Amino acid sequence: MEEYIPESKFEDKRSNIIEDLVAQNVFKIDGRQLYELSLYELMKTYTEKI
Repeated sequence: MEEYIPESKFEDKRSNIIEDLVAQNVFKIDGRQLYELSLYELMKTYTEKI
């Protein structure tokens, strides 16, 4: 039986930012896939888009 391990708050925040960027048709940043980027890089781009 597998034990459920909740995602960390950082991973949850990162996932939410990726979802929001994809909703705005942003799939790559500087030629890199969103999931390859750090939370810092994602937040920087996300705040610039708003």
